[in-house]
Amino acid sequence: MDLCEIANIKYIQKKFGFRNSKSLGQNFLTNKQVIQDMVDAAEVGEGDLVIEVGPGIGVLTTGIAERAGKVIAVELDKALLPVLDFTLAGYPNVEVINRDILKVDLPKLIEEGLKDLPNGKVKIMGNLPYYITTPIITELLEKDLPVESITIMMQKEVADRVVASPGSKIYGALSVLVQFHCLPEEVVFVPKENFFPEPKVDSAVIKLTKLEKPSVEVKDKELFFRLVRAGFGQRRKTLLNALGGGGFDKEKTKTCLELAGIDGGRRAETLSLEEFARLADCYSS
Repeated sequence: MDLCEIANIKYIQKKFGFRNSKSLGQNFLTNKQVIQDMVDAAEVGEGDLVIEVGPGIGVLTTGIAERAGKVIAVELDKALLPVLDFTLAGYPNVEVINRDILKVDLPKLIEEGLKDLPNGKVKIMGNLPYYITTPIITELLEKDLPVESITIMMQKEVADRVVASPGSKIYGALSVLVQFHCLPEEVVFVPKENFFPEPKVDSAVIKLTKLEKPSVEVKDKELFFRLVRAGFGQRRKTLLNALGGGGFDKEKTKTCLELAGIDGGRRAETLSLEEFARLADCYSS
């Protein structure tokens, strides 16, 4: 069954008596090429373990399963479990678990999944619900999981923030978090017409290739990100005032900014990761 066909999606809805949940951001992809683009970008191979976030009715899952060694699909909506039993019946290499991705013990899940794939690479994929995209990305990166890449579809506006450069108005704490851990690249733009039901916004697929070590060295990673969050917490303020409002001592901040060679009158959005790292290391010292 072609799960990208709207007629088939409607048939499944009728057969299992479920409606798309707006609160869970359930908009199902209807473009096969996008699935192919995602699987190709992630370079999914037969020895790989893929953790899929939010399989929905299994549209992307089937495309991944045809190439991967094993797929563990984490689905929050209990109503979709019988649907997935039906749509994934021909894929013995897929395991579906009914959990919230933000509450799953991912290191343990990966360890269990690799038992039959001793040399397998770990990849994370998914079509992320708009309402929870940033928390999921944050969770996946802050846990420092042993994954090679994360290939995910998200709201185009969020995707643009992920790949934004210093100096851009949309460059922010999420940009720094992602670029600290990964090399991000936009894979494909996905207009809203490629979903059923059609959402109000366009999407994009982003691939985050995990770096072997962070893009910048810092003495205290927790302090580094606390400083970044404070800097962007009040974007319209100068860096000196934003950090003061974020709980950093103003006099010490002045000294550290001078030592780091950064003008306190600048705004956080103009600082590179290297400059944030220099500033954080001055605080550490």
